[in-house]
Amino acid sequence: MHLDFSFYSWDLIRGFVLGGLWFSVKLTLVATVGGIMVGTLLALIRLSGIRALASPATAYVNGMRSVPAVMVILWFFLLVPSGFYQYFPGGATHRAEYSAYITFIAFEAAYFSEIMRAGIQSIQRGQVYAGMALGMTYGQNMRLVILPQALRNMLPVLLTQVIILFQDTSLVYAIGAYDMLKGFETAGSNYSRPIEAYLLAAVVYFVICFVFSKSVKKLNNKIAIIR
Repeated sequence: MHLDFSFYSWDLIRGFVLGGLWFSVKLTLVATVGGIMVGTLLALIRLSGIRALASPATAYVNGMRSVPAVMVILWFFLLVPSGFYQYFPGGATHRAEYSAYITFIAFEAAYFSEIMRAGIQSIQRGQVYAGMALGMTYGQNMRLVILPQALRNMLPVLLTQVIILFQDTSLVYAIGAYDMLKGFETAGSNYSRPIEAYLLAAVVYFVICFVFSKSVKKLNNKIAIIR
């Protein structure tokens, strides 16, 4: 097998790959922010002790974490009618992109919920009692005392999950969304070099994730020193 990468140029990357990379980055950021917000809410509900709320939240988290992400992506894309997307800018034209945003937020919320729950539970109960002794409400205690400390403890784990999330964005190929992998695939197809295209895509994914992994490791070391 003869590999030839000479067909790749900056113009080709700019024309095919950068648009897909930008969508992959946007999807990662949106899913991270949305997933942490929803995940934090789920974690607080599960820790609230209110059985009527905690049981459905637990079922949601366990259910989402028990199925492959690509199945959730396909279910949502195929089962939700096209009319649902008329309320979004661009309507059904960007159905795949909007479906990816919603699906990834819903899916990642389950994972972020477990991380947030573990982080909250890592804080000593004495901190909670101290806040209560000062007259703080449950919400004030969480917002001002518990969550700031918990976020510092679980920041490396959260960032590691973000790296995994970026890798998982490649799964949107299943519904035809134009992500970075799709950009490489399109470029390779146009020049009849699909193998080289997938190899280059793997290298780019590796470089991006490796750099961020090293950054997370350094951050983890700094946090460990602060502790």
